[in-house]
Amino acid sequence: MRTELVSEPGDPARPDEDFASVGLPASGQGGCLVVLDGVTPPAGHTGCLHSVPWFTARLGGALAELTVSCPDLTLPEALSRAIVRTAAAHAATCDLSHPRTPQATVVLARWSSRTVEYLVLSDSVLLVEAPDGAVTAVLDDRLARLPRAALTTDALVDSRLRNKEGGFFTAAADASVAARAVTGTLPRERVRALTALTDGAARWTEKFHQGDWAALFGLVREEGAGALVARVRALERADREARAFLGRGKTHDDATVVFTEL
Repeated sequence: MRTELVSEPGDPARPDEDFASVGLPASGQGGCLVVLDGVTPPAGHTGCLHSVPWFTARLGGALAELTVSCPDLTLPEALSRAIVRTAAAHAATCDLSHPRTPQATVVLARWSSRTVEYLVLSDSVLLVEAPDGAVTAVLDDRLARLPRAALTTDALVDSRLRNKEGGFFTAAADASVAARAVTGTLPRERVRALTALTDGAARWTEKFHQGDWAALFGLVREEGAGALVARVRALERADREARAFLGRGKTHDDATVVFTEL
């Protein structure tokens, strides 16, 4: 079994807000991966005393523990419990009702000798490679489908779209969002490998259009997760002023890639 994990901050002077882990139970019969992309808040009040990395470390750690140690929980149930556990860690000191309370996108996958389960919430990506090499992207595209006019200001997004019906959902303090995730189960024999990406790494396909998801998966398989991040960084530097590829809010973003063969 081959597993790779790379996470690189967009700005070396700022902490990485992503979280990634791979869990392999001692039985050797399965495993799990967890990838979170912490949502960077705009400047100003968020209602919380804690940083985004504080939040993603606790939510990600809870998810890794629950998906491995509680195989009877569905992935939405594991996410719901992890959100409750994380919220309880700062409910006494922070306003968790604030729309910018710390939050994150989520990718979860768990495999056993019989099945591969997956969950995606918001705009991180899970790629599933079949034994014949075909690659399927599991996406929660609600944010991408919103008209750009609806996303013009942070205040508009927070008041009308963030964690609201008709908008998009992230893992924050409300455990009910777990039921909004894109989920599914595949037979184990139909999955050869998985790649999970935060949107900072998925830019290679989504923003810079260097190749489709199958090409991205092939790059990671052949050259490694670090090679994908390095190529994204080179593209970002070449397009620093974002003249050619509109839609990037940051020149560089935290970029995380997890690859695992099953």
